[in-house]
Amino acid sequence: MSAEGLLPDSLLAFLGCPTPEAWLAEALANPETLLIDHAQCEKKAASTAMNLLYRYVDQPLLLSKMSQLAREELLHFEQVVKLMEKRGVAYRHLSASRYAEGLRRHLRANDPERLVDILIVGALIEARSCERFARLIPYLDSELAQFYRTLVKAEGRHYEDYLLLARQQTDAPLDERIAFFTAREAELIRSPDPDFRFHSGVPA
Repeated sequence: MSAEGLLPDSLLAFLGCPTPEAWLAEALANPETLLIDHAQCEKKAASTAMNLLYRYVDQPLLLSKMSQLAREELLHFEQVVKLMEKRGVAYRHLSASRYAEGLRRHLRANDPERLVDILIVGALIEARSCERFARLIPYLDSELAQFYRTLVKAEGRHYEDYLLLARQQTDAPLDERIAFFTAREAELIRSPDPDFRFHSGVPA
């Protein structure tokens, strides 16, 4: 176990790089933006799961996993909003980070390859979320740290579910495609980013 003892080495190995220290410092200096964008991320994650539910109705395992994931992400959204209200943080719209779009621009056009890519990207987003929660926990107050510990477990399970579903789509090895997206994700995480968000890169 690494990353403050909260994450399995397999998850960290799946990611192409650790979160830069500069992002961590920026997150701790901007707790309100962090919470607001975290809430938005939970809502977007639920929306992604719902979109897959509607589009791929012929896959029982995908329907089961995405239904559970959507419910959990919406619960997390409610929990973050409640925490924000308790702390006097107003929920407002923030522009999206470049992160998710920076990954999705590489999706292949047609299924089943497109679905494989969507699921790999989903696994990366969940794994990065998990890693960032773990990096933040030692520096947070007890209430927020305890909440993020529960999220580490949930996001770790979501990462595993996305990978399981990706591998279900094809008999071909996925190592090369996973490595491609892992490299793109690491580029986004390591490169300068003008806007601080939960999944942003190095503060510019």
